[in-house]
Amino acid sequence: MKRFFIYTGVLLLAASAAVSAQNPDQRAPRVSRGGGDRPNRGGQVENNSGLPALTVRAQILNEQLTRDIGNARWMRVIYRELDLTQEKNAPLYYPVQEMNGMKNLFTTLFQLVSEGKIQVYKYLLDGGESFEEDNRLSFKDMLDNFSIFYEEVPAGGGQPARFVINESDIPSQEVRSILVKEAWYFDQNNSIYDVKTLALCPIAFIISDIGEQRQPMFWAKYEDIRPYVKNNYVMTSNLNNAKTFTIDDYFRRRMFDGEIVKTENLMNLALREYCPTPDSMLAEQQRIEGQLKSFNDSLWIQPDTTVVLSKKEAKKARSSSSARGSSKKEGVSSDNNKASAPKQQKPKAEKATKSAPARSIRR
Repeated sequence: MKRFFIYTGVLLLAASAAVSAQNPDQRAPRVSRGGGDRPNRGGQVENNSGLPALTVRAQILNEQLTRDIGNARWMRVIYRELDLTQEKNAPLYYPVQEMNGMKNLFTTLFQLVSEGKIQVYKYLLDGGESFEEDNRLSFKDMLDNFSIFYEEVPAGGGQPARFVINESDIPSQEVRSILVKEAWYFDQNNSIYDVKTLALCPIAFIISDIGEQRQPMFWAKYEDIRPYVKNNYVMTSNLNNAKTFTIDDYFRRRMFDGEIVKTENLMNLALREYCPTPDSMLAEQQRIEGQLKSFNDSLWIQPDTTVVLSKKEAKKARSSSSARGSSKKEGVSSDNNKASAPKQQKPKAEKATKSAPARSIRR
């Protein structure tokens, strides 16, 4: 009977070993179905292309960072154009080609659009934008509109068609400007005057037979872009090569420098449509910047200038009185020194020497 139990145990161990050998993946950690995805420290998942794919935690964090400005009592929508060749905006443009794991803003946007991670929308003829479903721009239409070379892999096996583009064909070098749509608003619930970046539009400068043409490519919501660029570190200075800021920091802290080209208005007019000369354009830009600053100043109680002047005058009077007091003390001490000093005796005049004997009047 004892031998029977021993024999049965040996058979069970052999059967379990055979099952584990046939299914080696049962002990492996689970991964997502994207193939080759692995989570990183930031709660995101990096796929084979190197771009992060959002997890549920990253999506929740992005929703928490999204600021709702629909109930703001005051809001001013501003369009700025950033010249990426300027030194202050250069971190968004360089490196032009991906190098040492670093890529600029447009290369990141292009790869996100190619993989379907973000949706882009058409640039309307009137210079505006509409994030409606009818204005969505497909990746193939974008490639055809801007003559970007690609190789189309037909759909098959339940998979959609794919587009293969060489890195040298990505027009990162031609995209030298970017439009930034931002909203200046006052949050009455928290008493905060802040700025929110709403959307981005890259602008390509294409050389054609008639010269260099400025062509806006597409609009993309910044809330869709932010989760993918909040861990994309860039070098912001030639003197300090440490990558301490991300692209999200660059927009959130407004480290860029851009000129106002349009404000949201009833007639939907850009500045160039009612400012015919460069001087008038500059004056209008300065006027709008002054309006934004003056509204911020009007929100808070300013100190009374008369009180400030009276305080200054009182302080000046105290300093002058102290100076006079010190001078008087110095005068008294000098007088005391004079009183305590011994008097000097005047030297007596010497008697004149007698040259001849004195004669009396009688004689």
